[in-house]
Amino acid sequence: MCFIDIKSFDQYLVKEASGVKLSEISANPWEQNLNKLKCNEELSYLQKKLIQLQEKFFIDRRRKLLIVLQGMDTSGKNSTIRSVFRGFNPQFIHVASFEKPTKKELSYDFLWRVHKKIPSDGEIVIFDRSHYEDVLAVRVNQLTEEAIWRKRFQHINNFEQLLVDEGTIILKFYLHIDRAKQKSRLQERIDLPHKNWKFDPSDLVARNNWESYETAYEEVFEKTSKSHAPWYIIPANKKWWRNLLMAQIICATLDDLHLTYPKVEFNSDDTIIT
Repeated sequence: MCFIDIKSFDQYLVKEASGVKLSEISANPWEQNLNKLKCNEELSYLQKKLIQLQEKFFIDRRRKLLIVLQGMDTSGKNSTIRSVFRGFNPQFIHVASFEKPTKKELSYDFLWRVHKKIPSDGEIVIFDRSHYEDVLAVRVNQLTEEAIWRKRFQHINNFEQLLVDEGTIILKFYLHIDRAKQKSRLQERIDLPHKNWKFDPSDLVARNNWESYETAYEEVFEKTSKSHAPWYIIPANKKWWRNLLMAQIICATLDDLHLTYPKVEFNSDDTIIT
């Protein structure tokens, strides 16, 4: 057991229907006197605990877990997945990435391609970007009329309520970096040969729309952070703190389910294999 109370993370939780101003929220760790080495040691401990909890979660099969990751370019969604879920059994955890929709996907409703990726009983699914792009990128880049994307907030709330009613636990994380940190990470992708493949000129277009994306995210938090599907704002300038904080919240969520291994129907002391 990881003995972390989920209520310990209320400071990162976006309260229902509350206003958020991202420009006023620090992207650096909010706690004082944090030690990188100690945090990495705790992350290593929690990774082992999460592996055990994942196994119990799959064996239990009463619930499903959906983890939504959103953030500005270079906020570290892929890096977070690699770090936090290291060692997980790949049979029971899946990552779904949502890039620009195909022509076929656009011929359906905007949730069609998303619904196909949700977890089944005992599974954990991580969304690397998600259905929220249809009220973020679509809005900022003016890909559809405002009258259309505004209705999607309610569609998303109804969709997530449906998932919860069917046994899905939903955790939504916004990886919060500031503009200066994004600049340094983008520059690394240009300067370091082994990172060149990560750079896409479209990242600079999105960067030029920084304030528009912040405004779009703020409305997302206000309208879709619900008690059954909460948003957490994760300070992500420091990768080691971002990873630890995410691991703590996920561990506390699973730990709160009081998962156990099933009781066997035989006496192991009397069972002898010859």
